[in-house]
Amino acid sequence: MTSFQQARIDLGGQLRQLREAAHLSGKELAERLRWQPSKVSRLENARQTATEDDVVVWAQAVGASPDTTDDLIREAIGLVERHDSWKQRYRSGLAAIQEDLRDLEARTKLFRAFEPGIIMGLLQTAEYARHVFRKVKRLYSAADQIDAAVRVRMQRQEILYDRTRTFRFVVPEAALHTNLAPADVMRGQLDRLLAVSTLPNVEFGVIPFSVELPSAPVNGFWIYNEAMVGVATMTKDLALRDPDDIAFYVQAFDDFAKVAEFGEGGRDIIINILHKYRKQAAH
Repeated sequence: MTSFQQARIDLGGQLRQLREAAHLSGKELAERLRWQPSKVSRLENARQTATEDDVVVWAQAVGASPDTTDDLIREAIGLVERHDSWKQRYRSGLAAIQEDLRDLEARTKLFRAFEPGIIMGLLQTAEYARHVFRKVKRLYSAADQIDAAVRVRMQRQEILYDRTRTFRFVVPEAALHTNLAPADVMRGQLDRLLAVSTLPNVEFGVIPFSVELPSAPVNGFWIYNEAMVGVATMTKDLALRDPDDIAFYVQAFDDFAKVAEFGEGGRDIIINILHKYRKQAAH
């Protein structure tokens, strides 16, 4: 057993002790936190790594002291910062990661996301998502939970129809040409983007090939309210909460959004790419 695995077991045990001291069942705690009951079990049994957000809301729900909460936060941050944390995270299961994202999204009212080479998960079709998860499974030796991960990702998309939330998505045109799935799946994905872009609380922007980019699109990033930025690299998912970091990414998003085509302009670009795929199918 690695030191990382032991540390995760220790943290899970502490979380369980706090829940039991508060005389709460796993189901009762999950209801308080608006989580799936399975997440409580996964965290307590070290099948999933608790994040800083997880331990903060857990501690609040069970009435933990400030000192205990601070200790748990330090342990959670230490786990996330370990070099092998990304491997452990994916090996915990693709579906578990989707559940984590759903928990985070439930607390968010304003979403701003930039992705340089992939369609955002909240906008993916089931078949496009399936091909993406297959690639993730191969690359990271992730647990074989593709069907479950697709199901949870589709459930996450229900949030798009909540008019109290605002979504702003930006991608370079290149992302719509990136073949992460067969042509028929890509056509279905582009049709999905056309439909979602008409929702009143969703803005979908495409940066045309003809436009000079304001900066190099190195990594995708998601801004949740004004509280956190998620930055995905090949080996780590960073959760940034420092106000200066958040301000930096807000400015970066605004720069990309300024040169993107929204509304009918963005849909025209999508339609032109659809024509390309249809021509390919005709040959």
